Amino acid sequence: MNRAIEQARPLRAAPAVAFCLALAAAALMAGCGRSDPKAGAAGGHGGPGGGAMPPLSVSVVTVQPQTVPVTVEAVATIEGLREVEVRARVAGILQQQLYREGEAVAAGTPLFRIERAPMENNVESARAAVVQAEVRAEQARRETGRLAGLVADRAISQREADDAASTAKTADAALLAARAQLRDAQLNLGYTEITAPIAGVVQRAQRSVGTLVSPTADSGMLTTIVQLDPIRVRFALSEGEAALVRQGKGRQVRLLGADGQPSQQVGRLDFAGSVVDPQLGTVQMRAEIANPGQRWLPGQFVRAQIVTGEQQAFLVPQAAVQSGDQGRFVWVIGPGGKAAVKPVQAGSWSGSNWVIRSGLAAGDQVITDNLLKLRPGAPVQAAPAGGPAGAPPGATGAPGAPGAPGASAPAAAPAAASAPAAAASK
Repeated sequence: MNRAIEQARPLRAAPAVAFCLALAAAALMAGCGRSDPKAGAAGGHGGPGGGAMPPLSVSVVTVQPQTVPVTVEAVATIEGLREVEVRARVAGILQQQLYREGEAVAAGTPLFRIERAPMENNVESARAAVVQAEVRAEQARRETGRLAGLVADRAISQREADDAASTAKTADAALLAARAQLRDAQLNLGYTEITAPIAGVVQRAQRSVGTLVSPTADSGMLTTIVQLDPIRVRFALSEGEAALVRQGKGRQVRLLGADGQPSQQVGRLDFAGSVVDPQLGTVQMRAEIANPGQRWLPGQFVRAQIVTGEQQAFLVPQAAVQSGDQGRFVWVIGPGGKAAVKPVQAGSWSGSNWVIRSGLAAGDQVITDNLLKLRPGAPVQAAPAGGPAGAPPGATGAPGAPGAPGASAPAAAPAAASAPAAAASK
């Protein structure tokens, strides 16, 4: 019996020994699966376990000083170079309209025709008066000649001879007046055909055919002709801006389109006021500029850009210039690859760029995107040409690939840890 008991003891101790061996194996595998904290810290900022944020990739523009124009902008009104009212110069019934409204006409083109019959009658009457005056003048001259011989023979008194001479001169004067009336009647007859005084675009007719028009009434206004090429641009500048224009070497003027881009045509100032408006504090200006294709129309409000000279400045994209409580500023890559703020003094626009007068230095790298993600002192890195801005440097591996950020470790440890549990269950 004692021998049976001794043989049974090894059998009962076998499960306990197996359980202890399984625990030792699990501890060994867990120890092999742990990573060294020091090694993780030495793996760099971008490795697993690193505490620092990777540098933000941003697009930059390296600025250099360059010569840019000094400009002043103002709201302007467009006027035709000439705007002429076409009016009736004689009274009568408007019989014909000889042009198409809105078309361009040359100087001397017939526009309207007023009834001619009354004016033709006036011409004939004046011509008859001239003939009568000529007959009287001829008779007076013959009478003066006859009396001159009688005075020499003392057949008549000198007084009668003088009266005859005066009558002859009076007849000559009457003849001149009759001829003047004839010319006036002929002139009025010519006024029945109304022609364009200048070349330009004819506006709509103010009076319809059949209307009685008169030069002394409002009905005499028939239409308007506007010369659209070139045009005049009228605007007002403040006292300081007007002083810049007077002191500047250039006086070029350009009109800005709806997209903010200047037109190709360049005009010049042809008038600068010498009086400051006491109520508005502005000085009137005017420029003349070509208008091919009639792009600009009289009465239109536009923005005029006046170039007053040149200056050395920096050109920065508009998106890179921001505004704050202290004025405008830009983000730049500072020493050590850190984002830094630089206050700047901005002038006007030059195309799609801001003109930065001061605040930048040659070679500054101005950040142009990801501006909302920037903080002073944040690490940044200029994006390579063609690379996606905003992505951490080196983030080009596929998800889950070995060595790529976020790749999972091999699941060998959990599999090894399950082995002791299986042995223990046996």
